[in-house]
Amino acid sequence: MYDRLFYILSALADHSLLWELMAATLAISPRRRPLAMRAAAALAAESVVINVIVKSLFSRERPIDQSYEHPHHLRYPLTSSFPSGHATAAFAAATLLSDRTWLRWLLYPLATLVALSRIHVRIHHASDVLGGAIIGLCFAKLIKYLLPVSSSPSTDGAS
Repeated sequence: MYDRLFYILSALADHSLLWELMAATLAISPRRRPLAMRAAAALAAESVVINVIVKSLFSRERPIDQSYEHPHHLRYPLTSSFPSGHATAAFAAATLLSDRTWLRWLLYPLATLVALSRIHVRIHHASDVLGGAIIGLCFAKLIKYLLPVSSSPSTDGAS
């Protein structure tokens, strides 16, 4: 059961698809649209920064070789193992999409599961995931500082 869950989460989070879909869903609400648009743009920038620049600074091997047969289909990345781009995107998305809403209670556990899935499927070392989570949190904090979204009063924070 956990095996399939982690493989599904890992695959859904490829190319930040899971997080971009969540941003698109939030963008339906006019009140959440600025948050969602900032998150979607930030995730695109995060992907370039992490996958093109940061990963090129490291040449860390992944925990297994490419000949390993995954029990479920999974794309095998060719980039450096450090940092985990899935963890970076997950925690950046959770931080950016949960601004002023109850969603943080859903998004941070989901980000944690996605990050842990990369260890479970044997594509990252635990330190890759921890490093990615920290980088994602810091990246999102920087984005929130550089691109603040005006706050609109919310009575229940759920819309």
